Amino acid sequence: MAVIAPSRRVRRTPFSDGVEAAGVKGYTVYNHMLLPTVFRSVVEDYHHLKAAVQVWDVACERQVELRGPDAARLMQMLTPRDLRGMLPGQCFYVPIVDETGGMLNDPVALKLTEDRWWISIADSDLLFWVKALAYGYRLDVLVDEPDISPLAVQGPLADDLMARVFGDAVRAIKFFRFGWFDFNGVSMAVARSGYSKQGGFEIYVDGTKNGMPLWNALMEAGKDLDVYAGCPNLIERIEGGLLSYGNDMTRENTPHECGLGRFCSTQTAIGCVGRDALLRVAKEGPTQQIRAIAIAGDIPVCNQVWPLMAKGKKVGQITSAAASPDYGTNVAIGMVRMTHWDEGTQLEVQTQDGPRVATVYEKFWI
Repeated sequence: MAVIAPSRRVRRTPFSDGVEAAGVKGYTVYNHMLLPTVFRSVVEDYHHLKAAVQVWDVACERQVELRGPDAARLMQMLTPRDLRGMLPGQCFYVPIVDETGGMLNDPVALKLTEDRWWISIADSDLLFWVKALAYGYRLDVLVDEPDISPLAVQGPLADDLMARVFGDAVRAIKFFRFGWFDFNGVSMAVARSGYSKQGGFEIYVDGTKNGMPLWNALMEAGKDLDVYAGCPNLIERIEGGLLSYGNDMTRENTPHECGLGRFCSTQTAIGCVGRDALLRVAKEGPTQQIRAIAIAGDIPVCNQVWPLMAKGKKVGQITSAAASPDYGTNVAIGMVRMTHWDEGTQLEVQTQDGPRVATVYEKFWI
């Protein structure tokens, strides 16, 4: 069995000891850090996530911190979403684009104060792009990666577990809002958010040394809730249409192609470096777009791009796919050309095990 060789280029997290004690069976590398991918099995983890509560090591969601008088200006330069109405304590999903309108990342931005922001990033070296803009425009802002490591608590019993550790006030946090809560004398941001559709929280753990004490406290408090170590689940995220940057979308795609047009206030997001390019895209409309795809028959592991074909011509591609126990089909995420993206369109997907019948849907399952 092949293993990931440890080095300074692949960092452990503040929770790695707990992850290993919980019996992790697989990792991927995400933002140069270890990200667990499976504990019992993908299917068992899937059923448990939907029934109970899990604690996820997502420290790989590194924070890019903007601090200083020009922090808000720099934040708006990064995204076509209009941030003028955003208040401290809010989280915004913000497509980050380059000067061509291409997606560089799809993080969640947290506004701590008017002059301090965190960008909780997906898998790309966004820090360098942000530093370059700050330097190139001579902005009065400090851009850095703080010692903040997210820990997610996800599942239908997440509120009960979090209340036992942080108090009942945590239940009042609204979706995509955060508050400050004490753990062992350390104030930590706790947001109602996460990379699943099952509900839950993300705790922005302040300080590497506080990682395992919090992990252990959650595990101890949740014994009777059937708490278990977990991780982002492939099946559940595809059912919910949660996109994976670098996999389902890349720098070659615009937010509109990724179905994220609703997060682009291009007319009013003055200052975004990709605004002019996206104004043209918004006017003309995308020629391809993300769609939910159902695939018939048995499918192999989707570890490569699968072409989507119509009468021998490529009209798109599948980037993520898995068998869904709850929906009785193979669920998938695909980028499909406008000529074939209508609901119910029948296509052929070419897997490494041969062709399969695929059906296009406009909405995802969850």
